[in-house]
Amino acid sequence: IVLIWDNVSTHLDARMRALIEARPWLTVFYLPTYAPDLNPVEMAWSHLKRSLGNLAPCTLDELAKVIRSRLKQMQYRASLLDAFLAHTGLITNPRST
Repeated sequence: IVLIWDNVSTHLDARMRALIEARPWLTVFYLPTYAPDLNPVEMAWSHLKRSLGNLAPCTLDELAKVIRSRLKQMQYRASLLDAFLAHTGLITNPRST
């Protein structure tokens, strides 16, 4: 399993390093400090925010419901998730479908 992480302090503390070192099957790569262009999660958030652009929910519960629904839709769109990764330039060959 390959894990790509940003440099949030909780990802770098001694307990987390020990947890990672105890799992030889886990390979971790850290993104450079403040590199949102290299973080595919930033693309996911951007996509979500664009999809909410004209939404006018009446309550916070309604907003939360729509957000959960949109995130669930994104989860099942492999080509969209591949595009988020490809946009970073970190991979050159997205998986074929």
